[in-house]
Amino acid sequence: MHPAAEHSPLGKASEYVATYTPALLFPIPRAAKWAELGLTAQTLPYQGVDLWNCYELSWLTPSGKPVVAIAEFAIPADSPNIIESKSFKLYLNSLNQSVFATRDDLAAVLQRDLSGAAGAPVIVRLRSLTEVEAEGIARLPGVCIDELEVVIEDYSSPQPELLRCEPGRVINESLHSHLLRSNCPVTGQPDWGTVVVEYAGAALDHGSFLRYLVSFRQHADFHEQCVERIFLDLQRLLKPQALTVYARYLRRGGLDINPYRSMSSVQADNRRLVRQ
Repeated sequence: MHPAAEHSPLGKASEYVATYTPALLFPIPRAAKWAELGLTAQTLPYQGVDLWNCYELSWLTPSGKPVVAIAEFAIPADSPNIIESKSFKLYLNSLNQSVFATRDDLAAVLQRDLSGAAGAPVIVRLRSLTEVEAEGIARLPGVCIDELEVVIEDYSSPQPELLRCEPGRVINESLHSHLLRSNCPVTGQPDWGTVVVEYAGAALDHGSFLRYLVSFRQHADFHEQCVERIFLDLQRLLKPQALTVYARYLRRGGLDINPYRSMSSVQADNRRLVRQ
């Protein structure tokens, strides 16, 4: 378990507060998990963002009428803290019976509170259901590797030693898989996701990558750290000229988390996938 997570509301019975309570937000420093991967804030080999989407956002107008919207929160990958997900949900629920004069007023409050918890500027977008509906469902780039026939015997922890390159081949390609699963490090509940890899470098053996991804199936870690681990393992193997790894996780409690990590600046497509 992350050393700070045991003090968070995750995995504990919680009262749902329905009026604005920013103190519910619980930041967890990234430094401990970076250290596990041999990183510090000064040596991160990637740029990126964690995109959170909230599908259960609601508040009251001055007349007392409820409003609903879909919110997008972009938290920098190099921010000092992640925001523990259950505390995030409790905080957002605390807006339900709170009055905001305008949508912009609410966005400003969200930006202030979330930036304070993350320790870095968080970008907030509030969008109507019509706007999000018009975007449709995203189609992933490149080749889906899920139909490959592979033999898998161990699901206990990530196994980078499974990864292989195809000798003598250099390639520019995109791959994706819907078979990523890991477990919450506090509650043990499964986290389901789709992972995408875009790279230019030594050709990755697709079957070995699928076996590697499935080795996360019983691994306990937060979404952000799973993506960072995949990025680092591929970077070490491929020594690529370009590499982007991102995962689109299924929502829980009205929130989904989508970490993006890249060797270059990220232009993230935040349209939801069919399972989201």
